Amino acid sequence: MLSPTPNSMDISPATVAELLLRRRRVRTSLTQWCRHCGYEPAPHHRLLIDRLERVARGEIKRLAVFMPPGSAKSTYGSILFPPYVMAKSSGRAILAASHTTELAEKWGRRVRNLITEHSATLGVRLSADSHAAGRWELETGGEYYSAGVGAAIVGFRADGVVIDDPIRSREDADSERVRDKTWDWYKSDLLTRLRPGGWVILIQTRWHEDDLAGRIIAEMEGGGERWDIVSLPAEAEAGDLLGRQPGQWLWDDAYGYGDFLRHEKATQLPRNWTALYQQRPAPETGDYFKAEWLHAYVSEPPRQTLNIYGGSDYAVTSDGGDYTVHVVIGVDPDNRMYLLDLWRGQTSSDVWIEAWCDLVRKWKPVFWAEEQGQIISGVGPFLQRRAIERQAYTCREQFTSRADKAVRAQSMRGRMAMLGLYLRQGAAWVADLRAELLSFPAGKHDDQIDALGLVGQLLDRISAGRRPKPAHVTPRDRYSKDVELPGGNWKTV
Repeated sequence: MLSPTPNSMDISPATVAELLLRRRRVRTSLTQWCRHCGYEPAPHHRLLIDRLERVARGEIKRLAVFMPPGSAKSTYGSILFPPYVMAKSSGRAILAASHTTELAEKWGRRVRNLITEHSATLGVRLSADSHAAGRWELETGGEYYSAGVGAAIVGFRADGVVIDDPIRSREDADSERVRDKTWDWYKSDLLTRLRPGGWVILIQTRWHEDDLAGRIIAEMEGGGERWDIVSLPAEAEAGDLLGRQPGQWLWDDAYGYGDFLRHEKATQLPRNWTALYQQRPAPETGDYFKAEWLHAYVSEPPRQTLNIYGGSDYAVTSDGGDYTVHVVIGVDPDNRMYLLDLWRGQTSSDVWIEAWCDLVRKWKPVFWAEEQGQIISGVGPFLQRRAIERQAYTCREQFTSRADKAVRAQSMRGRMAMLGLYLRQGAAWVADLRAELLSFPAGKHDDQIDALGLVGQLLDRISAGRRPKPAHVTPRDRYSKDVELPGGNWKTV
């Protein structure tokens, strides 16, 4: 135990008692520790502190914190919390991770400096040979280790993990490859470094529906381990955790955070605002595709007035992560596009080939767009043979795959922006398609958009439908006996 002060014999017993009482409060209350360090928690900080203290007491094992940029979530979760929890149980080992090792070490340096500055108050002291920002120890055996997301964690076992800001950029958030690597690292590397009974705290702003937080939530909803979630939008919405009324700002403090939020709302793209600031990665109004471009129809125009086209995004694995999607588009005489039919499933190729044949026989499209590549090379012969057997005839056109999904969807997007896309009212597939369109490119799935994008690449062949011809009228013979002439006689002038 550290002595109250270096000069404790020179001060009065009452002062020493007061000093000891203050230290006891700091060591048992995270709020008091934060105030001791010069911070006055706002309401959203007090909510976060409550959850962090429950982590420290072992009541919460998994905590996710989603708040907008600048809300001081990292200050409380990554900087102030580790010294507090290490002081409460000085033998604990903490692992801190962020999108880069440099950022993780920045947190480690600030935590180390707080312990050095307040060692007497906390009752813990750094080991004499602990100088590195990324890894250091306490005299009592506690350890701290910093790691970048994706980096191998070797020779360290943690009692608790703080993952703060695991995503570097929008580009990384939109990359399925990067999201997969982050998830693999989290499951296969980081969690294996956690001792039995250890806790994990995830602190981030939301970037993508399928980001690390999104996958954790999906796993939980599928029956995985339970997480306590603190999700606070910049601008309050219905059912706010803090009890705010809709429209109230998270932190309208004297330092201008409220002004900052108002400025961000006015200047950010809708996708960035809803994801980073409202913690809702799928915008309600859409960013790449707009809600106002989608129109409902009850019954399509007469078949003979439409030019009909189809497109497919194929997947070969059954019950896998990707869907196979077939879409059928009808173009009317005014160039308006009607989504006549949509089939979507995580099935084996024999099932979706039968579904494809059903659609071709039903709608008799002029062209059908599909993607070149290994999938069509593998199943193409079987698809063609089955189409002939079932007399499902259409002209199949293959298009080269493009890595950038937004570029692939651009042709359909441009046409939708000018003329809209008409969706059948009440169709079972409308809700999922609408959600996918409005969340793109931040959504978890984009298979339906890929199929629409392939149809869009047929645009140079797409033409407007045919207007119905006027009803045929048989010309009447002016000399017919049925013609009534003045005077009742054809000879009369």
